[in-house]
Amino acid sequence: METTKNTQTAETIADPSALGLLGLAMVTLVASSQKLGLTEGVSLVIPWAIFLGGFVQLIACIIDAKKNNVFGATAFGGYAFFWFSVAMTWFIQNGVFGEKLQAGADSHQLGFAFVGYLIFTLFMTIGSMETNKVLFIIFTLINFLFIGLALSSFGIAYEAAHKLAGWSEFLISLVSFYGCGANVLNRHFGREFLPLGKPFGIFKGENAQVRGVKTLLER
Repeated sequence: METTKNTQTAETIADPSALGLLGLAMVTLVASSQKLGLTEGVSLVIPWAIFLGGFVQLIACIIDAKKNNVFGATAFGGYAFFWFSVAMTWFIQNGVFGEKLQAGADSHQLGFAFVGYLIFTLFMTIGSMETNKVLFIIFTLINFLFIGLALSSFGIAYEAAHKLAGWSEFLISLVSFYGCGANVLNRHFGREFLPLGKPFGIFKGENAQVRGVKTLLER
């Protein structure tokens, strides 16, 4: 009985993908403007990091968890807490918590954090191959973002790495806006208004794809 109730509850909850992608699109658009030299400082990036990058993706994570979507919950949750951590980092670097903490900041520690998130994103990229091609493109670009962030934090080819991070982040924003729009309009119109691209079918196979399409149509 409990399983049946959980399944019925999951089916009545809306897919949070559009909301989560909106949060990702907005925060990466604002953050990339600073990396690309179009804007200066991070003071007005911080609110977008906390609320759009953090809270919006955390809400999407919780909804996906209720829908028993492990992949979606892990992705949105993982990146939500990434943006919370980035905002806290900027607070420390700008002396919000005092000069002593600011003076003790070692950017190499950020480099290790970015390497950790690169590892996380690599296996999530593999998982995204069996979701849709738009999501796969987003995860691929996130890999390049973390490569650029890690290299620049370690002081390796700083200028080139910083530009790689900035352009990757900007492209993440554009593709995420498209993914958000596609998820909203496809659901709203009940048809493929904007294509997201079929799964690659490498790991799950053709039969799994057919079952997934049938399940989607039955809903």
